[in-house]
Formats: sequence, structure tokens, C-alpha cells
Amino acid sequence: MTPGRHWGTGNGESGADHAATGLVEAAGFNFWYGPKQALHDITFAIRPRSVTALIGPSGCGKSTFLRSLNRLNDVILDTRHSGVIRLDGEDIHAPGIDVVTLRQRVGMVFQRSNPFPKSIYDNVAYGPTLNGRPSRPELDAIVESALRRAALWDEVKDRLRQSALGLSGGQQQRLCIARALANRPEVLLLDEPCSALDPLATQKIEELLFQLKAELTIVIVTHNLQQAARVSDETAFFFLGRVVEFGPTERLFTSPSEKRTEDYITGRFG
Repeated sequence: MTPGRHWGTGNGESGADHAATGLVEAAGFNFWYGPKQALHDITFAIRPRSVTALIGPSGCGKSTFLRSLNRLNDVILDTRHSGVIRLDGEDIHAPGIDVVTLRQRVGMVFQRSNPFPKSIYDNVAYGPTLNGRPSRPELDAIVESALRRAALWDEVKDRLRQSALGLSGGQQQRLCIARALANRPEVLLLDEPCSALDPLATQKIEELLFQLKAELTIVIVTHNLQQAARVSDETAFFFLGRVVEFGPTERLFTSPSEKRTEDYITGRFG
């Protein structure tokens, strides 16, 4: 692979390339907020076209690591890192990497749905319009495709010009997923995406993840161990800024190698 091949220049190119796999690798990655070290020697690989869950107590580094995967921590003052995170073999912190393109390739959905105070259509169209100049028919197709992939099209197709703020909480979260999908990412990051949703809305999000993992890599932070067991293929257990154990979800939940993992999963702490 040619270094920098997929990164674009920030001039409206999507940076997407169907040859790219969505493989994410961390090697000896450390992260600091000022003098406080939040992550210690994080080393594991996230398989393409799979769901990887990050579990662990509050404040253990899960969200810090998740936000490191698309350099969202860059916006926080007085932070630094060492080690490497690679996307499809390329160091995401290498000189010349275009961060805008990186965030198109590695989309993010946050804990609480955050639709823009715009129409449903304009929410989904925002990224493609910002990053390029698609024609109206092209933009219509992008919006419909993203909403279909987010399992929302049938619910909103007759009110695309209405405010996104009129949607239910679960619909707003799927709209945020559609907004991320409109940029054709290789990786989708989700930080506690169901924590504010009722069980039915949560079920719809989980069913959606099963469908989406056929086409992109998904990383989800969740405090809900049952959710991690249901939706993920592999799980990383974080504790005090370190990965205590990483492996296939079924094995980690049924026969963990580390006692701290077993204690957390069985509710002895956390």
C-alpha cells in the first residue's frame, strides 16, 4: 500500500477507497491529559468488518482510547501521546495526515444524540456537502442510502424537510449514525450510543450494528455487559488505563484468563 494513499488533501475528496479494509491497530499507545497518564501501553488489533466492544469501569480509559482512533482528543489542550495507532497500516499521527479526511474515514456517534437544528435531510447531507460539491441528484441518493443503512428511511422519507429535533430519541440516534454513514466511513465509533434510550430503541440500534458490520468496522464503548455480549465479536476489558484482557467475546465472558476480568464481569467490582 502506498503511504498516504487514502488520506486526501482536505479539499473535498472523500478519502474513501474500497481497497481499504478498516483494520485498526494500536501498538504501545500511551496518552496523557497534562501530567496525568490516561492510557498505558495499549496494544491490540481491531479486525475489519467486526464489532469490538470496549468495557470497564468509569474512568478506565475506554472513551479516551475511542476518541484517539479519530484524533478527537486533538481538540483538548495540553494532551500528548506516544506509540502508534494505524488505520489500514498507516500511522494516523504521521506528518501530513489530513485530520478532516481521517474523521470522514473514522466516523463517530456520541452518547447522547446530537442532531443539528436543521431538517432531517440537511443533517445527513451536511458532511458530503461540506467535503465536496455533489449535485442535487447525487446528494439525494447519498441521503437516501445513508438513511436506509441506518434503518431510518421508511420512518422519515415523507418528512425529510422537517426538523430533526422532532424525532424520538432512538430515531435521533439513528439519524446521527446516518449522518456518519453519509461520509462512507471505513470505521464507525460509538460511545455509549444506547445509554439514553429505552429497550426498544436499544434493540433497533443493536440490530443495526449486526447489519452494518458486514460493510465496516465498528468499535463500541458500553457499560452494559449484556449489550457487549450480544453485539460484539471481540471485547477489550480496560482497567486503570490498561487493557487487562482482549479476545473473542464469548471466551472472555465465559472463561476469562484474568481474575480482574472475571471479577468485573461477575459484578464483584465496577
